[in-house]
Amino acid sequence: MTDLAEPLAVDLFDPDAFVDGPPHDYLAHLRATQPVFRQALAEGDDAWVVLRHADLVHVAREPNLFSASLGGVVIEDLDPEALAMMRHMLLAMDPPPHADYRAPLSPHFGARVIGGLEERVRSICRRIMAEAGEQGDVEFVHDVCGALPSQVVGEIMGLPEQDWGRIQRWAERQTSGQDPELAAVGEDDDENAMVAMAMYFIEFGARRRAEPMREDLTSLILATEFGRDDRPAEPMSDIDFGSFCVQLVTAGNDTTKTMLSSGLQALLQHPDQLAALRADPALIPGAVEEILRWANPLHYFRRTASADTELSGVPIAEGDKVAMYYTSANRDEAVFADAQAFDVRRNPNPHLSFGIGEHFCLGAHLARLEGRVFFEELLAAFPTIEQTGDAVRVRSNLNNALKRLPVRLTPA
Repeated sequence: MTDLAEPLAVDLFDPDAFVDGPPHDYLAHLRATQPVFRQALAEGDDAWVVLRHADLVHVAREPNLFSASLGGVVIEDLDPEALAMMRHMLLAMDPPPHADYRAPLSPHFGARVIGGLEERVRSICRRIMAEAGEQGDVEFVHDVCGALPSQVVGEIMGLPEQDWGRIQRWAERQTSGQDPELAAVGEDDDENAMVAMAMYFIEFGARRRAEPMREDLTSLILATEFGRDDRPAEPMSDIDFGSFCVQLVTAGNDTTKTMLSSGLQALLQHPDQLAALRADPALIPGAVEEILRWANPLHYFRRTASADTELSGVPIAEGDKVAMYYTSANRDEAVFADAQAFDVRRNPNPHLSFGIGEHFCLGAHLARLEGRVFFEELLAAFPTIEQTGDAVRVRSNLNNALKRLPVRLTPA
């Protein structure tokens, strides 16, 4: 009897490598043999890929040693304008500025405040389900899943409804720009999506500053003062507001759309798990966590070493790129029993899809609320859900997502 052959090597930064799904067998092999390894990049340099849960947690909890700001959070080197814009976002700030900006915002995203949005989210979900039920056959990713986060973010921020579609397209292009089909949509194909969205929000914020306060998140953010010991507290600048909104809206739109669509695909691929949720809807919150682990919306985020260090005995030099690879860490056999299995009853479930430490996702409570209410309403509205064609994945080394999932929804 011969040993099984080692999995074929995969370029983890080649967008074409993921069109058939993440290479989980290869990642499992690397976790056992090279948990921190050097991957070449098309640009001619390279990056360290961090695959084990414990090592990824270490990187995330050392934000000054592994900087989000030095090179941004994507593995490709950005042009100076895009990098400067990214550095105004919370996800690409290092301490102490990160804490200075995050601390005043955190109360607006706490569990109690977000919990108060449940009825609004449920009303939006029911409206979406009603419209989907009238169609019957739908492209689930955009017709159904994309509608929820764009409407929720639009409502809580007080954005003009006529702008929701354009903002959603910008958000998708930011995370899926490596897919030619998704990178070229609409009349603004030549725009840099991040810069275009930031300019929109800079102008939007300026208009809102001149208007009376409203009961929405935009007014709360504009009224909040940010500061630290070496400077007085003051409101966000226009650039900071624009950059913050880019991050909020992109995360609120595209990653949530991915969570919902990938979640349904996982349930359809595991009919026993879908049946368990129908029999006991109380399992849905845990199912959302398992969806986030098993089909994490983003493959990785980048850090840049600010000094010489090491990971799992591997020397990392100052200036080296380091990729925290969630798609691997979320299936680390040292942390998750039967790690490749999809199990809605999994407990505990310390997945890393929201990050950990300094950069733990500010919108985690909102994403969990949207996921729970969405699947509650979806399963209540449609006793039968059938996939009617092949799913198509986004071409991306960053976004672990579907771009098409044809389904037939049969109402009661």
